[in-house]
Amino acid sequence: MRVLVGDIGGTKTGLALAEVAGDAVTLSQPARYPSQDFSDLASLVRRYLEDTGASCDLGSFAVAGPVVQGRSKTTNLPWSLDAAALAKALGFRRAHLLNDLEAVAWGVAALRAEDVAEIQPGEPGSVGNACVVAAGTGLGEAGLYWDGARHHAFATEGGHTDFAPADEREFALLKHLQQRYGRVSWERVVSGMGIGNIYEFLAAWHRTEHPPAVADALAGDGDVPAAVAQCAAEGVHPCTEAMDLFGLLYGREAGNTALKLLALGGVYLGGGIAPKQLALLRAGGFLEGFLDKGRMRGLMERMPVRVILSQDVPLLGAARFVGG
Repeated sequence: MRVLVGDIGGTKTGLALAEVAGDAVTLSQPARYPSQDFSDLASLVRRYLEDTGASCDLGSFAVAGPVVQGRSKTTNLPWSLDAAALAKALGFRRAHLLNDLEAVAWGVAALRAEDVAEIQPGEPGSVGNACVVAAGTGLGEAGLYWDGARHHAFATEGGHTDFAPADEREFALLKHLQQRYGRVSWERVVSGMGIGNIYEFLAAWHRTEHPPAVADALAGDGDVPAAVAQCAAEGVHPCTEAMDLFGLLYGREAGNTALKLLALGGVYLGGGIAPKQLALLRAGGFLEGFLDKGRMRGLMERMPVRVILSQDVPLLGAARFVGG
């Protein structure tokens, strides 16, 4: 089966042709376009078809945000998407929209051994439900229900559930963020935005001057999370503490999701941050947070935890959603 697949982002949209055979997906003719250069998704897809000469009458597109009855309002773009209207505009037989984290979850089965990095081996041969927890621009979460023979992916908005502090420092963090946001979700601390929020709290809490790279990013509306991560790699305080706390909180919320879904089949860390922070996730703080579930610790130790390294997984999943 041939499917035109897309990963719709606020900055870039990736498109490719996919050939689907069971769990296996082969991508060809990949291309990326600046999303905001186009008035809608249909015009962007037409440009891709013109540029590549590709021919297809079936589309599947991963979208950041909820998809309800084939419709979605993109989070970071002024686009209102409707699968039926999109298919009609493009002359396709059918078009599908799915949440981007649901697409990642569908893509898990198409990953190869080299597409993942292990954080915790878990119990050998363990099967069951699985989940994806993806820290990037925001915090996305999705589940994979195991029916005894195969997984079925489903979307959630779990990243928007309430942040729960566990000690004096985290209660102070919560109070700091409440003053800024009112209600505080896990996304406010486990995401790129979260790294910046944690750092700014710690700098104020310790009354510490900003390192020059972070000060420049803050003053010039730069990439604060990247500056904090780089300074942490160089051993600069409080950036080191900020990244350590981020890793701990990422582990705790990944463990929360895994516990709720009984993810004995695996916990997959997606998004843009985890592949760049493998050393941090393996350093101990992440697993400390992940395993810290009281009487359930033994259960958590049975769950494999892996980082998704492939950037193509939303495209693979969009293809499997239709043809898998």
